[in-house]
Amino acid sequence: MSRLIINAVLLLIVHEIYSVATATDQETCESDRLMEEQCRIHNYKTVKPLLDYFRQVRNELEDKEIKENKLNELNSDLMEKYHEIVRIHEKFVKEAALLDEYKNKVIKGENDLQLCKNRVDKFESETNSQQNVIVKLKGELAEKSNNLENCEIQYKTLNSSLFEKDENIKRFSENIKNITEHRKTIELQLEQSKTKLIMKDKDNQLCRAEIDTLHKTLINTLIPSSCSHFGDYPGVHEIRVSGIGSVDVLCDSQLAGPGWIVIQQRVGGNESFNRDWATYRKGFGEMDSDFFLGLEKIHRITSLQRFELYIHLVALNGSTYNARYDDFKISDEDSGFKLSLGKFSGTIVEDAMRDGEDEKFTTFDRDNDEDLSTNCANYFNSGWWYHNCYNCNLNALYGPDLNWYQRNPLKEAKMLIRPKKAIHEKIMKEIILVFIRYKFLELISSMPQENFQLLYELG
Repeated sequence: MSRLIINAVLLLIVHEIYSVATATDQETCESDRLMEEQCRIHNYKTVKPLLDYFRQVRNELEDKEIKENKLNELNSDLMEKYHEIVRIHEKFVKEAALLDEYKNKVIKGENDLQLCKNRVDKFESETNSQQNVIVKLKGELAEKSNNLENCEIQYKTLNSSLFEKDENIKRFSENIKNITEHRKTIELQLEQSKTKLIMKDKDNQLCRAEIDTLHKTLINTLIPSSCSHFGDYPGVHEIRVSGIGSVDVLCDSQLAGPGWIVIQQRVGGNESFNRDWATYRKGFGEMDSDFFLGLEKIHRITSLQRFELYIHLVALNGSTYNARYDDFKISDEDSGFKLSLGKFSGTIVEDAMRDGEDEKFTTFDRDNDEDLSTNCANYFNSGWWYHNCYNCNLNALYGPDLNWYQRNPLKEAKMLIRPKKAIHEKIMKEIILVFIRYKFLELISSMPQENFQLLYELG
């Protein structure tokens, strides 16, 4: 297009020049047409420099057009370079963003490393404290060893004293032979003392009967729920529970000694434990099969004194285990029947129940667990003290979910509670001892001086 414009301009310029030259020649040659050839030659000479100039201009224009084409090519290359620079810039921005992200991750990793270091420092501090405790215990052990040596010395001293007493008894026997003339009088006095002693024994028996009655009254008054009164007579017994009244409970004296109340039992799989809140509060099942005593009863029983929990476990292969907690209780309903356990011991290693301590009870219609995504009771079809969700679930369906620490499947499970040694029992024992001592001193004080002297000499 540019070339056509240039050619057109050149033609117009040539035409104008030719017209001017022709007009000039016509004015010059009007008088003589014979000089036409000379005029033509003259015109050629006149136009030739112009033609040369125009040819030069055309060549320059062609060179300019070539340069413009090269410039356009350079501009095109420049645009490609610009787009490439833009792409490189975008890539650089992305890589800078990735670099910032990696930098943030490195900073976070450094923070996590610092936290780990702090935990390691804390663990080292705890280890040092434990080592100090061990050193202290070693010192106490050495002290107890010294005490044991002292006891052994005292034991030898007592043996020596016993030998001396044996010698004294021999001497007393010889003295008895020397006082045979007083024997009849002493026997008569002893008969009188025996009569008084028999009367005192009768009084003592009456007193013991009264003490037993008082003991039973104290049990019914101070202990709202206990099987200890029934001793080695297991089975279903009626006890009094504060705030509820008379309640039938299953007493067990075979698994871990007398005095245990069975609060939960899984022995056959005949009972569904996927129950609502009200049913778990009241209790359900049969005591000769699977049952749950009831959250309200368990709370009332464990609220007045300290109870221990005994868990009897039977694995699928028939192996038996047990777990103990020394301070078991659950709170009232307003607090969600929250679980408390105390210290752990037993033949099984894992403390699986600890996961549910301080947790409220959860059923499918009352979600109290810590899992924000689901209701554990609804998911595992059973009520329990769930956390998120559990390490053991003794109310779960028979199968893999009925386990201890999620890797010990069970075919049987029992939960039993028993009061720790009651304070009133110690008091009653002290009362009885005081009574016996008082009666004995009263008997001694009523004896004649000769009999008292004889008893003293007999040791």
